[in-house]
Amino acid sequence: MRVAAIQLNATDDVDRNLETADRLVREAAGRGAELVVLPETWTVMGARDQMIAGAQTLDGQAVSWARAVAAELGIDLIAGSFSERRPGEELLSNTSVHVDPRGEIAAIYRKIHLFDVEIDGAVYGEASTYAPGEAIVTTALEHGTTAGLSICFDLRYPELYRILALRGALLLTVPSAFTLRTTRDHWETLLRARAIENQCFVVAPNQIGDHPGGLRSGGRSLIIDPWGLVLAGAADNEGVIVAELDFEVLRRVRTQLPTLPRRVPAAYDWSAAATVGPGAAR
Repeated sequence: MRVAAIQLNATDDVDRNLETADRLVREAAGRGAELVVLPETWTVMGARDQMIAGAQTLDGQAVSWARAVAAELGIDLIAGSFSERRPGEELLSNTSVHVDPRGEIAAIYRKIHLFDVEIDGAVYGEASTYAPGEAIVTTALEHGTTAGLSICFDLRYPELYRILALRGALLLTVPSAFTLRTTRDHWETLLRARAIENQCFVVAPNQIGDHPGGLRSGGRSLIIDPWGLVLAGAADNEGVIVAELDFEVLRRVRTQLPTLPRRVPAAYDWSAAATVGPGAAR
């Protein structure tokens, strides 16, 4: 399977972002990609009021475009994530949508782990704008491969990815807007760890450059194999990276190092009851 990750520099101009996404997705398909993944918040990126102003529903401009272009090009498209406005909900959702080659919505994942931190003087208070998702989501790609969906800050929670792998995921998508500093210091290490420990391919498109509101993203979009090797990496600009995924490599890795079937779930109980008794840590 040939896959592509799209690296772009989103702004508060929704039309400009859509035009850029359309151009790069078409480039990816032209290079033979069967699965294309956009980064987090590709429709609008900026301060809180700009994110709210640019929010859309599932039948809005962004998802309508994604459905149309996926059907036209005959590709699976993971439409990164966008700020979703849900009827009757005060807070937005940070939502990733998988659109199949017929233009149908195959899966919807709403970001579970919200980014509430302060880094280099910039405050990221995602919980003031977004409600956390509650469901872990896998989806079937056109040829039957199971993909596990996640978004950005989810990457720091390995439990999520282990569950995705145990539910059959062979490929993990991580659309992101990692900050400049955390991209530099953590991004590749975390992505390779998730690939190695779950023996999955990882497709991780990131935002790049400066955004309104003083935000900065670090780029370095990556495609990684189940051994943790980088198959493709992006330069410091908007663009497309493409890699061929050989699932025989995945099967070989899982045979040589059969870590998933040798898990010991009974030993992983971290409830209060499990910490009491002989041998328990004091």
